[in-house]
Amino acid sequence: MFDIRVICHEVDVPEITKGLAETFILGAVRQLPTRNSHKVRLYAVADQRPQPLTPHNAYALAPSIVSEIGWTANEAASRQFGRQMAREFWLRKAAVLDRIALVDCDQGIRSDAAEVAADAARRLIDLDRATGYDSDPRSYVRNAYADWRRHQ
Repeated sequence: MFDIRVICHEVDVPEITKGLAETFILGAVRQLPTRNSHKVRLYAVADQRPQPLTPHNAYALAPSIVSEIGWTANEAASRQFGRQMAREFWLRKAAVLDRIALVDCDQGIRSDAAEVAADAARRLIDLDRATGYDSDPRSYVRNAYADWRRHQ
């Protein structure tokens, strides 16, 4: 991880932020005025964007799809009213939906599984406040899942 500081005109902030998010995994961007107030300072914590994993590598250590469906259903059913689901739930749910969509695709099955998986991936991306995955949200899930499994 590293820190980024950019001094620019305020009108350039959206374009600069978008460019940084496309290049790096970007945390929240803070914006402060410069001392003379003619420009703004942008501060962000960033990390290098990992190479996308193949689905096979991302899910190599994953339990069976049936087991993961059971785990997510059990977690959802046993959730206390008013309590938010933990990140692990959203990650594992997005991963199992991605895996189901991959099976459907491999078998030539026409379904909406890919869109459902992408929606779950976007939910996880929003939860993590990640940026730069608009074109392929499911790749974020694969990277996050593989990283989570490595640390289990």
